[in-house]
Amino acid sequence: MARLRRKACIALFLFTLFIFGAMMGLRTLKPTDGFSDLAPGVELVPMIGGKMDRRSVSRDGTAPTGEAQPGASNTKAVLSNSGPEGTIFYDVHIFYYTWYGNPNLDGKYIHWDHILVPHWDIKVASSYPRGRHMPPEDIGSSFYPELNPYSSRDPDVLESHMEQIGASAAGVLVLSWYPPGFADDHGEPTEDLVPSVLDAAYRHNLKVAFHIQTYRGRNDQSVHENIKFIIDRYGDHGAFYKYTTNTGKSLPLFYIYDSYLTPPESWSEFLTPTGSHSVRDSAYDSIFIALIVEERHKHDILAGGFDGMYTYFASNGFSFGSSHQNWKAIKAFCDGNNLIFIPSVGPGYIDTSIRPWNNHNMRNRVNGRYYETAQQAALNARPEIVTITSFNEWHEGTQIERAMPKKTVTRVYLDYQPHGPDHYLELTRRWAEQFNKEKQQWLM
Repeated sequence: MARLRRKACIALFLFTLFIFGAMMGLRTLKPTDGFSDLAPGVELVPMIGGKMDRRSVSRDGTAPTGEAQPGASNTKAVLSNSGPEGTIFYDVHIFYYTWYGNPNLDGKYIHWDHILVPHWDIKVASSYPRGRHMPPEDIGSSFYPELNPYSSRDPDVLESHMEQIGASAAGVLVLSWYPPGFADDHGEPTEDLVPSVLDAAYRHNLKVAFHIQTYRGRNDQSVHENIKFIIDRYGDHGAFYKYTTNTGKSLPLFYIYDSYLTPPESWSEFLTPTGSHSVRDSAYDSIFIALIVEERHKHDILAGGFDGMYTYFASNGFSFGSSHQNWKAIKAFCDGNNLIFIPSVGPGYIDTSIRPWNNHNMRNRVNGRYYETAQQAALNARPEIVTITSFNEWHEGTQIERAMPKKTVTRVYLDYQPHGPDHYLELTRRWAEQFNKEKQQWLM
């Protein structure tokens, strides 16, 4: 009996030792850095409609000023020896804003001192604070930029931004644009900054597309004039982005924000071959991408003569267009009507620093998981181009620009901890490389 108990004790000891060893071994394992833990892998089938190959360029390559670098390229991506950033991809576009100012270069703070926008319902508005932010300690953002409340006119800031965008692997910055003399409701005109942005982008092998914003009196006629102005003034610049169509044409590409504000009947006068002031087959013919917010907009976009649609908003579920679950259906509609679908992915959303009543549209970053989920949803839709909302829209908390922890007497800003300030740039690069790797297989 004693011998039996002794054998049992030895067996129990050996079993315990085995379990302990196994547990210690498991603790040394690390989760993968890929996207396989987010969603099932994308099924590999040929791409519908003969879409273009990926857009990529080696960061140590240069193009002479005036050369129109096509959007599409059949060359394989080659890692650059110029630095850790490596390759950039012209099929990854990122929204960019130049509306910031500070006293050093602009004589006052611009946009960092954003007002607290009142709710349209007077009863609701009465429950929330009013006024405006008081930089530099109190700014119109829930995050605080590593570069502090900067001026978009600062050459050092512009250089840092281009370096960061290159590090993210996004190859095209989509510049928020207003005609000369126009600005958003809270800013100052910035059209004179375009040459500096183009030159800085060129130095980093980046391209620039234009995001036509809403302004007083905007309609199909005025946008036609805007397109002529932009192409005449900037079309020959080496950083001016052009997209290569499946017929071999190399055309400028424009995003039209809030395009639904103009009826499709008016857009068709500008964007269809039989329109009264048609741009088609003229020196100003371009690729025009409309904003889809509601489901019915996809039919209006088609009727208006647009070439594609994008979703912009980084708040999943905020609109039909920005809801990840709808992207495959929108892509199918676009494929069936020879349109380009461009989903917009974002790292999160929080605009309560300027709209304190808008908590219900906040989307927590979850240390990058929200961003990765959006990226996987975009991959699943198999788009030709993807946009990122945004590089530096600080008011809405969609930025991937470097942020830093900051605490003042009255505020504690959000930050990217426990990760470093480059966290979202690094996530973007990893995903851009995955996007282009999978596209190679879609096109096989």
